[in-house]
Amino acid sequence: MAMGTRKQREKQEEIWIAHAELASAPGHPFYQRLNELLEAERFDKFVEQRCAQFYAAKYGRPSLTPGIYFRSLLIGYFEGIGAERGIAWRLADSLALRRFVGIGLDEYTPDHSTISRTRRLIDVDTHREVFVWVLGVLADRGLLQGQRIAIDATTLEANAAMRSIVRRDTGASYEEFLRGLAKASGIATPTREDLARLDRKRKKRTSNKEWKSPADEDARIAKMKDGRTHLAHKAEHAVDLDTGAVVAVTLQGADKGDTTTLDETLCEAGMAVAEQVAREAELRPDEAPKVNVAGIEETVTDKGYHSGAVVKRMKGYGVRSYIPEKKPKGRRNWAGKAEEQQAVYANRRRVRGAYGKILLRRRGELVERSFAHCYETGAMRRCHLRGQENILKRQLVHVGAFNLSLILRKLLGAGTPREWKNRLGRLVLRLYFLFTCRINQKRLRRSRISASVAKCFVRSRTRLRRPTCRKSATCTPGC
Repeated sequence: MAMGTRKQREKQEEIWIAHAELASAPGHPFYQRLNELLEAERFDKFVEQRCAQFYAAKYGRPSLTPGIYFRSLLIGYFEGIGAERGIAWRLADSLALRRFVGIGLDEYTPDHSTISRTRRLIDVDTHREVFVWVLGVLADRGLLQGQRIAIDATTLEANAAMRSIVRRDTGASYEEFLRGLAKASGIATPTREDLARLDRKRKKRTSNKEWKSPADEDARIAKMKDGRTHLAHKAEHAVDLDTGAVVAVTLQGADKGDTTTLDETLCEAGMAVAEQVAREAELRPDEAPKVNVAGIEETVTDKGYHSGAVVKRMKGYGVRSYIPEKKPKGRRNWAGKAEEQQAVYANRRRVRGAYGKILLRRRGELVERSFAHCYETGAMRRCHLRGQENILKRQLVHVGAFNLSLILRKLLGAGTPREWKNRLGRLVLRLYFLFTCRINQKRLRRSRISASVAKCFVRSRTRLRRPTCRKSATCTPGC
């Protein structure tokens, strides 16, 4: 067969193209099912009503519709893309994603500047309403209980470098500050070794009270999970222990302790559960409620959240706390703290019980799973945006996509396209293991049969040998 030549290598583009001549491709089955879910719940109508106030009624340049914008952010979770620029590239590259967001082949896909412009246009409250809308979809399918909530936090690396921090009072950079200290100590022309030696002797060198980042003023200096010191933000999740759904998500300063951020996240979770209870009462007044009518009744955290004041506040909220304690250094002085003492002892008794240990194991499983899916495979461990408001907008939709994956995992058996793809691989592996097990069983049977035949043959050979000589008294050695 001849290789042939490519016709019209410098082909001129057609001016008019019929719609039937446009290339088409079948959509991805995962995104087709996700689109069916969103269309059945009238997602586009909901977001258009909520975002109408941010768009001009008559005049203005053509903009990105809310449905396409929020679907683009959902792609960031399902495809594991952290940056909006990467989302725009992936959207322009994939025909399946074009069909998912509703962009035709004769239309341009939005670039990253259009996506970021739309994000700045729509406020945080609207993004939070979209997150609560996803919780409503979960509640309709029995995937939200709201009775037992686990709370934990993790750090997100900020889009700012430590070498760029400046003094809050003078605005001097770190190197300029060290040179000033060196000159004050008598070193006229300090070298880098002198600056490093001088900096090594100082204590509390990078305090958030003295230093800030000019690129992202909301970022705080903190120690990451891997031990590195970096500018970071603190993300806190409230997870339903019955279903694994994230009920609330907050973004706070990385320098804040767990005991100070717990109340805000618990308040957000309580408001979200109360909204779902009111929604069920309005839509289905005659049916049995799927969300706990009494709201949040139990809260489970790790040791970092424990303090007498926190346990006392939980008791005042009417919530049973399951917060393990750190090993005390000595006996505590309960003088004038009778109510706090009762709350701490009751919390200790609950934690040591069998039910409390079950809840703590459940917390470690579900909360860490949400962190892994949202920030590790979801690629948001490092923020590509600056400012807590911008990051929280992206985070709310990102975690909302995680909640949608719970529904898709129930419907399809896979929560992401990657997991959907691996299902075929798992099926092939299972068939391979079954096939190899069958072959091994047959080989084992054959080996057992051959071994038994060999034993029988050996026994028959020994029987056919000359008979044993029965020596008598008349026998001599020469016989």
